[in-house]
Amino acid sequence: MAARKAYLMKKDDKLSSYQAKQDLIKGRKSIASKDNRIAILAAAAALAIAFAAQTVYFNLGPGSVSADQASNEEPTEDSTSENSLPSPDLAEGRVWNSTVELNGSAINLELDGVNAPQAVANFVSLSRAGYFEGVACHRLVTQGIYVLQCGDPIGDGTGGPGYNFGPIENAPADDLYSEGVLAMARRGGDGNSMGSQFFIVYKDSVIPSDQAGGYTVFGRVTGGLDTIQAIAAQGTEDGSSDGRPSTEVKLGNVSVE
Repeated sequence: MAARKAYLMKKDDKLSSYQAKQDLIKGRKSIASKDNRIAILAAAAALAIAFAAQTVYFNLGPGSVSADQASNEEPTEDSTSENSLPSPDLAEGRVWNSTVELNGSAINLELDGVNAPQAVANFVSLSRAGYFEGVACHRLVTQGIYVLQCGDPIGDGTGGPGYNFGPIENAPADDLYSEGVLAMARRGGDGNSMGSQFFIVYKDSVIPSDQAGGYTVFGRVTGGLDTIQAIAAQGTEDGSSDGRPSTEVKLGNVSVE
């Protein structure tokens, strides 16, 4: 009888030990499952933020009016300008070198007159006319897309040289705009709305094409990108991911050769 009682007690101990192990395994699985759900939600949130930034930039379009200005009307252009759209022949089908003063620092550019002759001819013509001097860089995007946008004489994203041009030239097929890329801004859905506004990509960015296509890549930064990255690191004036740079950024002399 004593032996049977000892046997039963030993059996109960084994059962309790087994049950405790099962509870421990179940608890670990529950924690792991919870951690996985948290990780998935965090990843989804990060993707949503990046997608939202890209969608906002794509819908407004580089150079478009801001959300509170949006309407069915065309953006207002600088009606006092005496500039006219130059012939793409001005680009001479060659690579140009340009130096842009940005808050006193030199930014060196290489302009692709072979693959984007109209955009390069436009930039060369405006630069020679002194159009960009004193013009502010009015837009900085710091999340999802990483660009500094310049070239608007009005300073609110609606200005231009008094003309528009298109179509889009030399847009990347994969929508990837690599660090240092120089591209033309335009209104969303309108490939013939380019003017004087351009943007510099300071970090690799995917900018989705719209029904009009992508954005004209007409050059790249060959020196001084760190100056732009330092401006971007300071963020925007209102702390948002898309707004006016916190530090005023102005273009100075722009030389082309």
